Amino acid sequence: MKIKEIVTSTGLTGFYFDDQKAIKADAKHDGFSYLGDPVTKGFDSIRQAGESITIMVILEDGQVAYGDCTAVQYSGAGGRDPLFLAQDFISVIEEKIAPKLVGRELTSFKELAEEFDDFKIKGEKLHTAIRYGLTQALLDAVAKAEKKTMAEIVAKEYGLDLITKTVPIFTQSGDERYSNVDKMIIKQADVMPHGLINNVKEKLGADGNKLLDYVKWLKNRVQKLKNYQDYQPIFHLDVYGTIGLAFDNDSEKMADYLEKLAKVASPYTLRIEGPMDSGSREKQIKDMKALRDEMINRNIDVELVADEWCNTLEDIKAFVDQKAADVVQIKTPDLGGINNTIEAVLYCKKNGVGAYQGGTCNETDRSAQVCVNLALATRPDQMLAKPGMGVDEGLMIVKNEMNRVLNLIKAKRR
Repeated sequence: MKIKEIVTSTGLTGFYFDDQKAIKADAKHDGFSYLGDPVTKGFDSIRQAGESITIMVILEDGQVAYGDCTAVQYSGAGGRDPLFLAQDFISVIEEKIAPKLVGRELTSFKELAEEFDDFKIKGEKLHTAIRYGLTQALLDAVAKAEKKTMAEIVAKEYGLDLITKTVPIFTQSGDERYSNVDKMIIKQADVMPHGLINNVKEKLGADGNKLLDYVKWLKNRVQKLKNYQDYQPIFHLDVYGTIGLAFDNDSEKMADYLEKLAKVASPYTLRIEGPMDSGSREKQIKDMKALRDEMINRNIDVELVADEWCNTLEDIKAFVDQKAADVVQIKTPDLGGINNTIEAVLYCKKNGVGAYQGGTCNETDRSAQVCVNLALATRPDQMLAKPGMGVDEGLMIVKNEMNRVLNLIKAKRR
């Protein structure tokens, strides 16, 4: 089966681009927006609409495969590629990439993905968002050519056993960290609530007291609202480096605080994502490892999740090799081609580190659906419900796609 044509369209994502540096510098909310001027290059305002580009691959038999180019909410921060604006990049796809695809045989997703993930223009690789959406479309195209699910293609080409069980889903609350928790409990979310703890004064508390109070409330709320006695969600909180800011990146002081959090969260498993942001990959690995070693020595029952400065497949391997985290977030758009997401999950599992196939609220329904297929084939410890931060929409998209694909595979096997 050959590619006949490439068609593109611009679109919206399920959330927004946010200037993380401005928010960390205490930018104030004004309704759903923020007051003040942006700090990160490319931003016109601290919060602005998320943008996407759909790449549609027309097969010679008329079938249409597609993927969405998207970038993370906090674009341009933590060593990531710059802000992804559709008007700046759609011509690159149409003029530089499409001519290279038309007429190509759809024989191997892995080979095509690796080729175009490494495609260069004037010596520079494509923006991660383009590589992300393009490889989604290529996976879908190969799946349609072979009349299989995308999960089946990944399993076949990477030599994996396709297990027909769901993958735990992690839901995120956004700033509605109280009302959205109720939604998570009612819908029996596996992992929750994310929390968006991205400001010391407003959300963590100068001595961490606000987050302590929130975790107390969270535990009590689960116990009050849960409908089933065996419902035991994992508590996963993303603190965006605020613990490091509050406790001067001192591993002993941070461990003291995390020990308090663990006691409050018990009996629920507690994961803390991005405890500090040390400004570079090397420093982040050093500080994460120091904190993790301190926690292990003191038997503090908290799982540390790497996020900031852990963006690419190379970054993920570095964090894993240095044992700098218990769990690594594989933030799918940051890795570019989805072939890198596959490799990252498999590398974590091979080396005994937890794999969290994440992403961003600033994705689309399509990128989420493709990511479900990757997760079903590679079996990470959890995957993110996305896009958006409203809980219902992202959880619905991911959960429903997961169940559809699993039941299609089961039906084939029968």
